[in-house]
Amino acid sequence: MRQQANITVHPDIKGLFPDELAAVLAPLEVPAFRGKQLFSWMHRKLATDFAMMTDLPSELRARLAEAFTITALEPRQAATSADGTVKYLFALADGNTIETVYIPDVGRAGALCVSSQVGCTLNCTFCHTGTQKLVRNLSTAEIVAQVLVARDRLGDFPGGVAPDDGGLVPSGEGVRAVSNIVFMGMGEPLYNFDAVRDALLIVGDNEGIGISRRRITLSTSGVVPNIVRAGEEIGVMLAISLHAVRDELRNELVPLNRKYPIAELLQACRDYPGASNARRITFEYVMLKGVNDSLDDAKLLVKLLKGIPAKINLIPFNPWPGTRYECSDWDQIEKFSEYIFNAGYSSPVRTPRGRDILAACGQLKSETEKLSARERQALRAMAMTD
Repeated sequence: MRQQANITVHPDIKGLFPDELAAVLAPLEVPAFRGKQLFSWMHRKLATDFAMMTDLPSELRARLAEAFTITALEPRQAATSADGTVKYLFALADGNTIETVYIPDVGRAGALCVSSQVGCTLNCTFCHTGTQKLVRNLSTAEIVAQVLVARDRLGDFPGGVAPDDGGLVPSGEGVRAVSNIVFMGMGEPLYNFDAVRDALLIVGDNEGIGISRRRITLSTSGVVPNIVRAGEEIGVMLAISLHAVRDELRNELVPLNRKYPIAELLQACRDYPGASNARRITFEYVMLKGVNDSLDDAKLLVKLLKGIPAKINLIPFNPWPGTRYECSDWDQIEKFSEYIFNAGYSSPVRTPRGRDILAACGQLKSETEKLSARERQALRAMAMTD
């Protein structure tokens, strides 16, 4: 549990744990057990208004409405891909917007790709989000709200469906739409560590959504000082956006490498608490034609990862308006994958999802920054070739 914050000055309660909710209720002379009730209503029953909390006295609901707020995201758009992927554009209270992506899986629940910042500060040259300047970090409540609003729109309720009265009626199997959370949306999660940590702990709380830490993946471009800390304080699955095996190339693709070069990054992975064959670290590697996709690159990748419980996730490059990169040829991706597999590493090739709505890996960009005329022209050209 995190260190107690000065929560009396923070009227937004969606980002608080049950014990913190009990603490903010104390000055109102409300029993501590109401904190768990509030938490359950917000995170399990998806209440967005105190009036929905029907097992609280009406007088208490009125007082809570006067004293506190519950973060709400305004769904501006929901674009659905031909493959079923859904990209949500959410408006924040200050007018900024973020994108959250739901990726369904055949025959089972899917994954929700969550953002941690408005924009990004890393400027990775192959990533569309990197062309947008960092506006600000998201709060714990704003991160959690992405999960809750998406679940609401997907009709995802743990253990049942929510009828009109806001109660919970068991309905058997098939009601959980979101089984996994991945922090691979807009922003670098480890540059917003405290808010991301608290959001993940809230999402995993059994009084709320109760998603297992083994089903939550935090992806980082390599903020080395916070990698081991993430293992100690959060304990979720770790993914590393590697994308190159030589510092000179990674300096270009992932400029953060100039601060934390490959050797330091991989040592932090070796030190990651809980890493084992059962909890392998995922190394993400975007396949860029003629840039990082040679067999020499594959051989050096295997050499670099020796001794790290790892799997390598190969990502065909997803184009976006104005990019100078191309996706590797499919036969080259297969050769690259085969070499890694024969060396003893799992090397799945990630199936591109949501490319047609710019929802795939590396394509997210908030609409707070409008596309230039050149980008709009490129987007039209992409649509004609898909």
